[in-house]
This record gives sequence, structure tokens and C-alpha cells, in this order.
Amino acid sequence: MAAPLSVEVEFGGGAELLFNGVKKHQVTLPGQEEPWDIRNLLVWIKKNLLKERPELFIQGDSVRPGILVLINDADWELLDQGELDYQLQDQDSVLFISTLHGG
Repeated sequence: MAAPLSVEVEFGGGAELLFNGVKKHQVTLPGQEEPWDIRNLLVWIKKNLLKERPELFIQGDSVRPGILVLINDADWELLDQGELDYQLQDQDSVLFISTLHGG
């Protein structure tokens, strides 16, 4: 069984408005059978942190187009084991930035 993980989850660019305006969350993910990956983290975020309008953050099992995801300050698309399959490590930082703005 995988041990619990401590992860910093941050929202910016307006995405924080879906989370009661709170930008930074220090979360402890419970131990589970399989390792934590971004796919599991998104389910956990939707269940535990997201306060309103999930359709503006989640689409299917991923984030909506227009949300940039940085893991430890690197674009998740550039990581070897990237995007939804990235396995979280203790003390990782995951930042979600909305690039969609009204005008």
C-alpha cells in the first residue's frame, strides 16, 4: 500500500474562484493501493476542494482545455511520464492556471 503524500495544490488565473478564492492548498492524500497520479488527484480535488461549477475545471477525466498544469514548475506535457499518468511524489507542487479570460 502506498503511503500518504503531502502535496501543494495551487490555482491561479481565475481558477481559484472555483475553490472559494483560495489559491494554495497544502493537502495530504491518503494512502491507497495504487500510486497517486494526476488522474487520481483530479478526482480527489473534485470531491474535496472544488466548490462550484465543476464543468469549468474538469472535462471528462482531465482538466478543461485552457487550463495550464505545472508540476514542480514544469509543464505537464513536457514530463517523461506526463499529463494524467504522472505519479505524484511527496512534496510535489501542482499548479493549475486558467488561461481563459473574459474581455
